[in-house]
Amino acid sequence: MKRLLLTVVLACVSWSSRPQASSQTQEDTSKTSASEIIPIPKDTLQVYKNFNKTIQLSKKNKDFKSLGNAYIGLAKWHEDHTVLDSSIVYLQKAIAIYEKQKMPKLLADTYLLLATNYSGTAEYDKGSQAVYKALALYEKTDDQRGIAKSYTKISDLLYYSDSYAEGAEYCKKAIVIQEKNGYEDDLPLSYRRLSENQLFLGNLEESLENMNHAITLYKKIGETGPPLLACYNGRGNIYKYMERYDDAIADYKRCYEGAKKIGLTRYMMPPTANIGHVYILQGKYTEALPYNLKAIEIMKRIGNTKNLWENYMHVSNIYSELGDYKKALEYHELYQEGHAEYLNTIIARKDSELQVKYETAKKDIEILDQEAKISRQRKTQSLYIVLAVLLAIILFGMYFTMKNIRKKRKALSALNVELNTKNLQNELLLKEIHHRVKNNLEMVKSLIALQSAKLEDGVSKEAMLASQNRVQSMGIIHQKLYQGTNLGAIEMKDYFVNLGEGILDTFNAEEKVKIECAMDDLNLDVDTAVPIGLIVNELLTNALKYAFPEGTKGQINISLTQEDNDLLLKVSDNGIGKTEGSKPKGTGFGTQLIQLLTKQLNGSISEDYKNGTSVFFNFKNFKTA
Repeated sequence: MKRLLLTVVLACVSWSSRPQASSQTQEDTSKTSASEIIPIPKDTLQVYKNFNKTIQLSKKNKDFKSLGNAYIGLAKWHEDHTVLDSSIVYLQKAIAIYEKQKMPKLLADTYLLLATNYSGTAEYDKGSQAVYKALALYEKTDDQRGIAKSYTKISDLLYYSDSYAEGAEYCKKAIVIQEKNGYEDDLPLSYRRLSENQLFLGNLEESLENMNHAITLYKKIGETGPPLLACYNGRGNIYKYMERYDDAIADYKRCYEGAKKIGLTRYMMPPTANIGHVYILQGKYTEALPYNLKAIEIMKRIGNTKNLWENYMHVSNIYSELGDYKKALEYHELYQEGHAEYLNTIIARKDSELQVKYETAKKDIEILDQEAKISRQRKTQSLYIVLAVLLAIILFGMYFTMKNIRKKRKALSALNVELNTKNLQNELLLKEIHHRVKNNLEMVKSLIALQSAKLEDGVSKEAMLASQNRVQSMGIIHQKLYQGTNLGAIEMKDYFVNLGEGILDTFNAEEKVKIECAMDDLNLDVDTAVPIGLIVNELLTNALKYAFPEGTKGQINISLTQEDNDLLLKVSDNGIGKTEGSKPKGTGFGTQLIQLLTKQLNGSISEDYKNGTSVFFNFKNFKTA
């Protein structure tokens, strides 16, 4: 009877015969997620109850596969009717079950669902971790379909870090696998992703051709739901950049009406925001405003906030054009905050991707080491057996034993040489990781510089410049790590010299300001060096911006010393100084960052405004490298 009831309940949560896939960007929130694996229910409350019944019965009967499916069903339910954070919680529960029960195929599939939801919440670093875990599992089992799906998902994450060319290449790799193996259900999504990347590479005609092909493929397999609507929304984006505004709005409305018809609010958000954007491009600000405000309201309500900052920017511009400068400033501040978080997620995603790759390589090395140990144990066992037999025949046994011992010693010596080689390879791998992190930070810095060059607002350009310097200060840390002999420590005097030269170059102040580092050599671990580097970066930036006005010359001194268990940092200049207690100039973000980093290192701050400005830091109980 219990088995029959379990079967009835599971009928409500059975997977569709064809997994459906699509993208998620501001241009599109449709995605390959739990909500597309399980059909949309009519009685949502009843289905929610059925899922919970299934969970209880599955736990009681120890039916772990059904339990995992039920958790994914609940993730779908929350994705449709509450927020993405709740959906993520249940996907993580399913992952825990599949890991414990060693179900690699279901585990990899769920990791892809998790990556999509993390992308929806703009947690791109976590999304990157999930998709690379899925890819590793698919590669281990040679699951070509899963590998291709992972490539398509990676291209989506690259799209959000503005790596359109690389994203397009991953799509092409996925398409080759899917066309070769006849995975017709997966092909439309890959063509759509390819089209989206090509759009921002400037290949408008090719992008339109591939998007139309995706629509044709979806219609061929009978798809009429969210994936097809996402393609209409994507084609509207292409028309928008072609300045075919009437065609764009027609496609956006087609997407909106389709989403409204199936009753899923989150699919109505992208076309709503995009219609507002088209009206902005046409200079119809009054018509645009309600659409963009509605899009913001939907994003906040469903928790899909990855493009919230962009809509804040649009609304700020609209209010500015309409003459409501108070509202414009309010939304501009929201935009700045959201955009800064967006840039941080790109950096975090890059770091996360490198970490996952490093962990994978590390596990492979551990496996090889374990196999070598097993091999040595087997050889030792064989040796004992041979010795026992040879001892029975006395003289002949001794002769053959000595001969075998000499051979084993030679093999052991060769194995020691091999282990030393692997140790050197591990060190080179660590240096390569630091090198790549440094290169990625340089790329982020360049992207910020390119974006800054397009900005006309002075405050925005200043914020972007500050971001460049912060990224640069972290990049120098990784540069020192791979160039040095100690992979866990930074020599701070040399680091401050390089940091000062970089900031002087940024402000074109080499001729008017001199930076002196009056300190002995001092090595710090990476966890201490990074926040101290960011603190000094902020202080140098503030000094160059405000201490020496109208081209006056001056000098900045940096010292970092050790006193018992404390670390003392002093940064001073002989500039114009400031009135004690006066408010910070600019946005004040730099001052907040300094205070947070000082608190992180268990430190205190004091200032002196005689003969310029001096800032003192005392960090308690620090550890040297």
